[in-house]
Amino acid sequence: MVTSPSINSQNSVAGQPDLGALKTRQQGAWSSGDYAIVGTTLQIVGEALCEALDLRSGQMVLDVAAGNGNVSLAAARRWCDVVSTDYVPALLERGRERANADRLKIDFRAADAEALPFADGSFDAVVSTFGVMFTPNQEQAAAEMVRVCRSGGKIGLANWTPEGFIGQLFKTLGQYLPPPAGVKSPALWGKRERMAELFGPAATSIKAESRTFAFRYRSAEHFMEIFKTYYGPTLKAFAALDAEPQKQAALHADMIALIGRFNVSGDSSMVVPSEYLEVVITRR
Repeated sequence: MVTSPSINSQNSVAGQPDLGALKTRQQGAWSSGDYAIVGTTLQIVGEALCEALDLRSGQMVLDVAAGNGNVSLAAARRWCDVVSTDYVPALLERGRERANADRLKIDFRAADAEALPFADGSFDAVVSTFGVMFTPNQEQAAAEMVRVCRSGGKIGLANWTPEGFIGQLFKTLGQYLPPPAGVKSPALWGKRERMAELFGPAATSIKAESRTFAFRYRSAEHFMEIFKTYYGPTLKAFAALDAEPQKQAALHADMIALIGRFNVSGDSSMVVPSEYLEVVITRR
């Protein structure tokens, strides 16, 4: 007798990660706190990515998992026609506030990176900075970015590397709250080999350059205060350890030690370079 694999309510095969449930948990994490407090400090990465893409006025640009809109704003400053998407409405609202303050015209829409509500080939450029890399179904998210980008268009990404500060931060968090078995690490998006796997078949070229963003805070403790209060994944990690204060204290100490390893300020402030991979893919 042949039996079919059991399927749960999220249509996951038994023994495989439940990507639907994981996405729901992730959405809750990114909706907690206020990522925009952290996100606004990363604006320079969006500007650099737009320059790497050589965006031109009048081009149609889609920002996927846009957060509070760093690349959206940068593209709009270059007179592109921009659609900014995220599955956290509160972050889109923060992006809208920023666009209104700068009098930039941007279309903000709630959308899932794994099921973009746009026709094939709708955009000249599809971008994401530190956003799409966190999708549970990496292959599906990459396929959607490819699908909505026109032939000859470009896909631009900024992804934290496994070896960099943020990659190591997530590794530290994982030592206290291990991710579900079988789930691919977001840090894979920071590896050239993974970019070739995800986008190579649909690309005429993939250019990947190592870049560095410097986290600048008043001190290591100031960084901890901000990230424990506003950055969803860190906030949720410490909240999950509420019943285990010793583990909370150990996680705090490990994060402080990690900052110490990377800090190059030479004084009481924090200047921590974090490596990321800047990727420009030309669509076949």
